[in-house]
Amino acid sequence: MRVDRGRDFLSKTVLGAFGVLNSKFEDLPAYSPHLKGTVENLNRCADRMLFAVLPGYTLTPKPRPAKKKPDLDDPVSLTFAEFTAEILEWARWWNTEHRPAGLNGRTPVEAWQADPTPLSDIPEAALWGLMLEDDGRVRKLSSHGVRWRGRDYLGAWMAGQAGRHVRIRHMPHHDHEIEVCDPAGRHLGTAHLADAATPEQLDELRRTRAVRARRLREEAKKAAALRRQRFAPATAPTPAQRLGAVTAAEADRELDAAADSDMAALALPDLIPPAPPPDDWNTPASLRHAVREEKR
Repeated sequence: MRVDRGRDFLSKTVLGAFGVLNSKFEDLPAYSPHLKGTVENLNRCADRMLFAVLPGYTLTPKPRPAKKKPDLDDPVSLTFAEFTAEILEWARWWNTEHRPAGLNGRTPVEAWQADPTPLSDIPEAALWGLMLEDDGRVRKLSSHGVRWRGRDYLGAWMAGQAGRHVRIRHMPHHDHEIEVCDPAGRHLGTAHLADAATPEQLDELRRTRAVRARRLREEAKKAAALRRQRFAPATAPTPAQRLGAVTAAEADRELDAAADSDMAALALPDLIPPAPPPDDWNTPASLRHAVREEKR
């Protein structure tokens, strides 16, 4: 196996799988595409023979205007499903109909089948866990499923097994589901995230995060401009003279604002709950019962 420094393929789980399969592993140096020419040539062929004829293809990526949004309803554009279908059809053509000059008139499938190199088929049951991370902890099933990273994961097969000790295996970045095993490593079943957010909530969350990221970028840009130091030109070896005069009142206001924001981040407003209001206060009707219960 030749890996071009991809972090996913250099993880301890993948390296352990190479050892189990008795495979030779080689971590290629950076900027050495000639050491994996077969893959690079396939990528180049896909780019020139497939992607170049698809709608929206550009030879070099062009920066999009900052205020212009992509038109998702453009009839020329491809949806993700259509794009995937194009790639799968091209892969089928490449393997079963295309006859490269280097294969002497054979298709890649014919060349593969004619290769006398022996192959060893490993059962799927022995392969499913080789690419999954194991956090190394033993957990206990409960009525809420299994707890992992502050979330509950449930599976129909967990019914009636509360109190059982299990271990978790997971695919990196795929936290919508996990695989559950017994302490010996035997696969028990799949568990899915309980109480997952709705698509509407996810869309709203993405928009909120985008607004927050844009605001933080603007603040960082303004802070970088304020911290820039400018100096007056000099024609003699004298101490440097800073430019950009600031009054004492302006400096105090900015320092006070920074101090207030730091203290606000450390505040714990819910640490001590407020006392119930006095009886002579005009309390809203919706809160009167709760106030009476709290006083009692």
